[in-house]
Amino acid sequence: MIYAYIRVSTDKQTVENQRFEILKYSSSKRIHVDEWIEETVSGNKRSEDRKLGKVLTDLKKNDILIVSELSRLGRNLMEVMSILNNCMVKESKVYAIKEGYELGNNISSKVLAFAFSLSAEIERNLISQRTKEAMARMKSEGLPIGRPAGSLSKQTKLTGKEATIRELLDKKVGVSTIGRILGVNRLTVESYIRTRKLRED
Repeated sequence: MIYAYIRVSTDKQTVENQRFEILKYSSSKRIHVDEWIEETVSGNKRSEDRKLGKVLTDLKKNDILIVSELSRLGRNLMEVMSILNNCMVKESKVYAIKEGYELGNNISSKVLAFAFSLSAEIERNLISQRTKEAMARMKSEGLPIGRPAGSLSKQTKLTGKEATIRELLDKKVGVSTIGRILGVNRLTVESYIRTRKLRED
């Protein structure tokens, strides 16, 4: 399947420019777009809360997702990188026309995947450091740290994603990579796998 994804932020913008770019590109490559996905939504909204989320879930090996530019996937760099990494794990391809990227199973994509991984690791370290500093400050001010007893919600960031996690585990994808794909910490994934018994010990 070949998907074309078009996103505009407001109803005052038009999808026609993006559609034209994709049609021109697909014509030059002699490929046919099987499904067009259009939506008017801010790129700050999480991909899973957009039509894009279903497309990313449906993507299979050798499927292609075409966008006029990478910013259509999201405005947050880490989310865009996570989406691209997710596509590479699935062995599907992403074509970004403006940047001239054709990301798939090739050496340039693997280099980018390494860059994504490194950037995600740096981001996690920064978040960890900020968290430690905040907790140290709260402790020094005598403020309570952590959730009150019995306040843990049954809903988590991974609720409803058991099937995706099982599929990735079956493909021998590491827990850290699953965390990056789903936008959560590795420890969150490990805890979810353990409590839901998604993997045999």
